[in-house]
Amino acid sequence: MTQSARAAQPSFVVLPLDVVDKPTVFSYLISHYDHIGEAVWRQRILDGKVHWQDGSLIDLETPYRPTARAYYYREVPIEAKIPFSEKILYQDDNIILAYKPHFLPVTPSGDFVNECLIHRLRLSTGIDTIAPAHRLDRETAGVILLTTRPETRHVYHQLFIDDAIRKHYQAIAKLTPELIAQLQRGDLTLPLHWTVKNRMQRSEPSFTMKVVDGEANTHSEISLVELNGEMGLFHLSPITGKTHQLRVHMQSLGMPLLNDRFYPLLLPKGPDNFAEPLKLLAKRLRFTDPLSGIEHDMQCDGFSFKQSQVK
Repeated sequence: MTQSARAAQPSFVVLPLDVVDKPTVFSYLISHYDHIGEAVWRQRILDGKVHWQDGSLIDLETPYRPTARAYYYREVPIEAKIPFSEKILYQDDNIILAYKPHFLPVTPSGDFVNECLIHRLRLSTGIDTIAPAHRLDRETAGVILLTTRPETRHVYHQLFIDDAIRKHYQAIAKLTPELIAQLQRGDLTLPLHWTVKNRMQRSEPSFTMKVVDGEANTHSEISLVELNGEMGLFHLSPITGKTHQLRVHMQSLGMPLLNDRFYPLLLPKGPDNFAEPLKLLAKRLRFTDPLSGIEHDMQCDGFSFKQSQVK
């Protein structure tokens, strides 16, 4: 019998109002999640792992209910343990500001169900309603804002909609040949600054992004601030918040991030190399709390150019 890991907390899907060709919840699930497979959904339902919000079980013949929430438990083969620790930097009644290490996903995704920041924090705090207020890639480390109360969650989401929160990143990348030539001539003066604006959209495979022609829908401010041989330390401020924006913008400058397995070339999927994390860090988060009025300016330890930081 193959071992698997089951998520401690259920996921859910809201059954769309406009679906009229799926008579049962089962038929909708196998259509909507066709990458999972009919046999998996059938077994989950038979094992009592799919239910309504009130806890009543959904069986193979349960009729489709538009707008209802169907809850289910994600399962994966035994998941790898991430050997790095998260840290709570600040906590009050409404929010948690935490440090997320490299490789740890924020929420259950891919091959991870319980090895994620949300589950670890729910266990350590006893608060089952912790949820992220924004995204942070699994490969990226740094400061993240989470909410603890569903009734106030929308207030913090609004910060991002209103552009009322400032995010500052650090990154390490190899310089372009042109910059290396300037450095060797002795006429490279720091800091150097770039304003990057372009149009990004989903690429193939769909979890990657690419730059395309058209009106810009992304904006980043990027500065080169320190050197170590041919490597540069960069400060980055994303003005917009597209998926993988900073990674794609650095690639567009000819300086893809150190240890990036997606850009410029998507490497084959394999086990994580914990000795070579992506050199991207969400170092600082600044905002005014809309409920308490506190001026938050939270930072974590940043990159340096010690040898261990440029592997």
